[in-house]
Amino acid sequence: VQKGSEMRSNRVVEFPEDFWIPIPLDTDNISSLSPFLVPQDHLGNSGTFYAMAGFTFFLFVVGTSINTLTIVCTMRYKKLRSHLNYILVNLAVANLLVSVVGSFTTCFSFTFRYFIFGPLACKIEGFVATLGGMVSLWSLAVVAFERWLVICKPLGNVAFKPEHAMACCAITWIFALTASVPPLLGWSRYIPEGLQCSCGPDWYTTNNKYNNESYVMFLFCFCFAAPFTTIIFCYSQLLVTLKMVAKAQAESASTQKAEKEVTRMVVVMVLGFLVCWMPYASFALWVVNNRGQKFDLRLATLPSCLSKASTVYNPVIYVFLNKQFRSCMRKMLGMSGGDEEESSASQSVTEVSKVGPS
Repeated sequence: VQKGSEMRSNRVVEFPEDFWIPIPLDTDNISSLSPFLVPQDHLGNSGTFYAMAGFTFFLFVVGTSINTLTIVCTMRYKKLRSHLNYILVNLAVANLLVSVVGSFTTCFSFTFRYFIFGPLACKIEGFVATLGGMVSLWSLAVVAFERWLVICKPLGNVAFKPEHAMACCAITWIFALTASVPPLLGWSRYIPEGLQCSCGPDWYTTNNKYNNESYVMFLFCFCFAAPFTTIIFCYSQLLVTLKMVAKAQAESASTQKAEKEVTRMVVVMVLGFLVCWMPYASFALWVVNNRGQKFDLRLATLPSCLSKASTVYNPVIYVFLNKQFRSCMRKMLGMSGGDEEESSASQSVTEVSKVGPS
């Protein structure tokens, strides 16, 4: 694709500014297939659209519920207002943004089999989903950095205070805005992606007007490779520290238990990150580096939906598996076992706090 057009059988077919789709060779009137006007049945059967509608409806309901619960629970219980939990709430806010705007809009569009809200709503949905996703990615990196700073103590006994956590949260939003605003200003653009029922940055075209390739490379380096490298470095250092302590205190059952629990959590966190974000990043890079190669847009839809699934897995891993958070949530919902679990959580926190280079 060059300058908004595509060569098909020695014919140049002009594309509108607000979308791009693979078109049949015998199609001249591209507007007749607009994802803002007609169902995109030429891209997939009804079963595929309805299956994706069901999946995104699940993400909307579950993601909205658990992230809202996380925020409300933190506001209600002062004991949860620690520096680490501030970052988790920041993560929940970003997830809630993606769930309410991204997952809901996508679910509605898949139900009708095209993006019924129009070009302006597409830009808004693409921007909000990208903004929330980038805040989420950088929040995960901040959580890893905080754990490394507190447990490994690379700066000695320097404390990570609530004001530091709030500053880090502000930085995640600054970074996210740096990544999500450019398409609104002309560096790339937000258009329907995959089966044309959700919107995101333009990975598909080599439009010189928008410099899409440079934007994709910027996103990959700044918003995937950088936070992922931070996560891998911090958690690898954390595991090394824990193993050293566990080896030095081989007779301590509590230390051995803490080491195993943290190791398991780190593995789950990294795998969850990769499952949700690696397909999206890999797909974008493949498209940019394989211009002209055919690809199935049904498969191109999956990376986008998997990235939205982070709104569910993030709170499950970082919040619901946090005993203190889970205890307060159970108590708030009137479920039994909260007090016993809170006692266990306090003991666990005490055990982990003892783990360090000293």
